[in-house]
Amino acid sequence: MKLVFVCLGNICRSPLAEGIAREYVREMGYDFEVDSAGISGSHRGEAPHRLSQHVAKEIGIDISGLKSSQVSPYMDGDYFIAMDMNNFNDLLRLGIPKQKVLKIGDYGLDGRDVPDPYYGGVDGFYQVRDMLKIAIKNLCDELARES
Repeated sequence: MKLVFVCLGNICRSPLAEGIAREYVREMGYDFEVDSAGISGSHRGEAPHRLSQHVAKEIGIDISGLKSSQVSPYMDGDYFIAMDMNNFNDLLRLGIPKQKVLKIGDYGLDGRDVPDPYYGGVDGFYQVRDMLKIAIKNLCDELARES
């Protein structure tokens, strides 16, 4: 099963989600492939934001080698996991089938959006990391039970 985490630029939230999910999948022994992409291609080829790298490294996860890519309707993935409602709707507009589009906030976050920390300080990146740790555990555990 392939999971693709999606945010706007693929430099803050979704690469952080990819790193957290890869580590959790490895720890649990789940047979999932994990990737991330952005709605926009404006950061294509860039490494994750330095603060995403920082908050990931603090929990032993290195995302420095990831590079931003843009999502496309031809991209391989069983599930495309949107960080917020805008990303969710953008995925549908791109032609990703609705049954493949999930919102990360529906997995232990009471449906909330994971906010974009790009224009804020480090506290926003910590908030995103903590939200993603909860939601990714719930998402992966649920998908593993269903498969």
